[in-house]
Amino acid sequence: MVRSLFTQKGRSIFLLMAMLLLTHSASAYADKVTLNTFCSQLAGEWQGSAANPNVYPKKVTTSVMCSADRRNLFISVSRGSRFTNSETWWFRQQNGHILLVYANGVTDDVSQELTLYEQAGRYSFLGKGEINQRPALVQLQFDPIIDDTDTDTDTDTDTDTSASADQAILGWQWQQSAHYLDDDSEQYQVVRAISLLKPSAEETQLTE
Repeated sequence: MVRSLFTQKGRSIFLLMAMLLLTHSASAYADKVTLNTFCSQLAGEWQGSAANPNVYPKKVTTSVMCSADRRNLFISVSRGSRFTNSETWWFRQQNGHILLVYANGVTDDVSQELTLYEQAGRYSFLGKGEINQRPALVQLQFDPIIDDTDTDTDTDTDTDTSASADQAILGWQWQQSAHYLDDDSEQYQVVRAISLLKPSAEETQLTE
């Protein structure tokens, strides 16, 4: 019995250490930034699809607004992605963190503190919260979708694959992931993915 308790305690300590490592790993390889560096890049009207694991993707439209001071980011995802109502994500820059308020008109509103990191044109919101009533480290990652049709054909093993100023961004891939703290796994699990594409970019992908 005593041995079992020590084993459980050791596992809890291991999970706590893993949580700390995962929380700080982003800062080791990426820069901590404020919302104004990303807000205007995401603003606009987008089309695409939303998919949950083991669920067939559904078409959605996403509207993104950035406030004049670029300290508030509003994301509205159309109805039909998960609920009959549309859902809203309100990111608000505060002193040392970003406050997220999520609402869908069906479940209770959720508030969560996040930190924003940037690496090679990719942006990730990281924070601790709950998903499906389970404690988790939450990651909201936005990866740019680049138009590489005009890129140089010269092959160079040291070529940077990040978005550069002369590359057009066709949209963003928004991946929502979680590392469940009540699970022994150290990996993030994808909870949902949403593509944000300009209408012309979506038509191009459909015809390919």
